[in-house]
Amino acid sequence: MTTEVITFGCRLNAYESEIIREKALHAGLENAVVFNTCAVTAEAERQARQAIRKYRRDHPQARIIVTGCAAQINPGSFAAMAEVDQVLGNREKLETAYLTPSPDHARISVNDIMSVQETADHLIAGFDGRSRAFIQVQNGCNHRCTFCIIPYGRGNSRSVPLGVIVDQVNLLLEKGFQEIVLTGVDMTAYGEDLPGKPNLGQMVKRLLAQVPSLPRLRLSSVDPVEVDQDLLHVFEREPRLMPHFHLSLQAGDDMILKRMKRRHLRQDAIQICQTLRNIRPDVTLGADIIAGFPTETEEMFQNSLRIVDECDLSFLHVFPYSPREGTPAARMPQVKGPLIKERAALLRAAGQRNLTKTFARFVGQEVSVLLETENQGHSEHFLKVVLPGVHTPGTFVKARVIGHTESHLEGVV
Repeated sequence: MTTEVITFGCRLNAYESEIIREKALHAGLENAVVFNTCAVTAEAERQARQAIRKYRRDHPQARIIVTGCAAQINPGSFAAMAEVDQVLGNREKLETAYLTPSPDHARISVNDIMSVQETADHLIAGFDGRSRAFIQVQNGCNHRCTFCIIPYGRGNSRSVPLGVIVDQVNLLLEKGFQEIVLTGVDMTAYGEDLPGKPNLGQMVKRLLAQVPSLPRLRLSSVDPVEVDQDLLHVFEREPRLMPHFHLSLQAGDDMILKRMKRRHLRQDAIQICQTLRNIRPDVTLGADIIAGFPTETEEMFQNSLRIVDECDLSFLHVFPYSPREGTPAARMPQVKGPLIKERAALLRAAGQRNLTKTFARFVGQEVSVLLETENQGHSEHFLKVVLPGVHTPGTFVKARVIGHTESHLEGVV
């Protein structure tokens, strides 16, 4: 049995899981599983514990290693689980030495993440079975939103130099990947720690210029108020930067945004969405929104619900609020659980209505589909497209949209 990696949480974790997989292979680690955990909510940590217990029941002889943000923040709680053999921090999980089989390994190897100054220059050969690959361009966060524990799992913001990013993209293109997604914890903080302080837009522009063979480039979640003018400029002029943005919105009410210690207000979010549409009217937009943040009244919630339509958000990631011990929001007056669940459902329904309207808008149009399986893939706007017949994964096909369901477009080649 080779090493299995089970990933929870964000795209950055997905990227790092591929690094873990390759490091474990080179280290000769066998009959083992690595749980790469998430700490964004208490529920995410609970799900990881549940999965660890189930894995041990099904695989009594396997070595279980736990890492990721939850392990970085709370290593003792995982080490206390009888099912767990080893706990690694977010830095240690990317180092071959800690994955090399040895009876001398400490049960817990977790350093002070705030002491980490660099973002390791890891190059990976690809993602098994995918046409799209994620690469890390930034890690950590210098901000302290009141609901968020992630800076204590990831450390302070640090950026990957452009040369390393270019090398990674070229390597993935050689492996046949056609679309690259740039990812990080706080993407719009890119470059603050690099010589010359290049911003995210400047990096994207230079990357596309230095890798002319890259067909598609996407960005993961960005902060609404920190989308820089250079990024808007390249978005206007470079069709290879896909017309789909995902915003770290979190709420649509100014008082809640202030209590979250976010860097934007309601009007800032509305304005950036309008600006993006003025530049490329066909752009599709998504956002992260927290339902039931502490002190959220019905009026405050309605502001968040309305902004889904005001910004025409088609891709919603809705997070029912759950308190994280150690964060200021956990000490605020809490919204009752059933009400949080109800509000999350209303937000998801609003997002689904907008997604369905977006699907309808594309009926009759031609789209370019990057195939991920023999009969489905995603268009430029990150809309899922299902096609009849059998096609070659990892290739582009032009398709005419003839209909849609609630989950995808239906096309013909």
